[in-house]
Amino acid sequence: MNPRRKQRLMAVSAILLLLSGAVGAMLYALNENVDLFYTPTQLLEGLGEDKVKPVPGQRLRIGGMVVPGSVKRDDSSLKVSFALVDTGPTVTVHYDGILPDLFREGQGIVAQGTLMDATNIQATEVLAKHDEEYMPPEVAEAVKGIKHVAPKYTYPAAGNAAARPDAATATEQQADKAATEGGTQ
Repeated sequence: MNPRRKQRLMAVSAILLLLSGAVGAMLYALNENVDLFYTPTQLLEGLGEDKVKPVPGQRLRIGGMVVPGSVKRDDSSLKVSFALVDTGPTVTVHYDGILPDLFREGQGIVAQGTLMDATNIQATEVLAKHDEEYMPPEVAEAVKGIKHVAPKYTYPAAGNAAARPDAATATEQQADKAATEGGTQ
């Protein structure tokens, strides 16, 4: 083999070796930062065909419905614990912090944290889901002129009765009252 070809072969081999090492390091780093999503049933029975269960200390996300009557708050701190359920067993989530405004019993939530044991999770973040038909007042006001079908039971602003089909404004009520009184005099 001629020396020039040998040199090219060594350079290409070195580049491929460095590139494969970089890809391997990136995959390892990504694997460490992946938080798998589980439901309470999947957490206890396992995930996938192999029924793989997470190990204590593993970071994960869990989603389900907050069991009514299960929310227990500590009087002297922000610690709270509650049970989550999907269609089967329940799992207890422990959280130290301020819960989202939409959090309530019977509501769907997603908690991110660490598995303490088979049925207990220490959450670092709790996210409350909302109804798919919800529209914030600011968004409803911004799309007011656009032709769309407003979601059921959603109105642009709490004090804006004119946007409500089932309520008359105060001026309309006064005009109706004046018309009926004026007609009888």
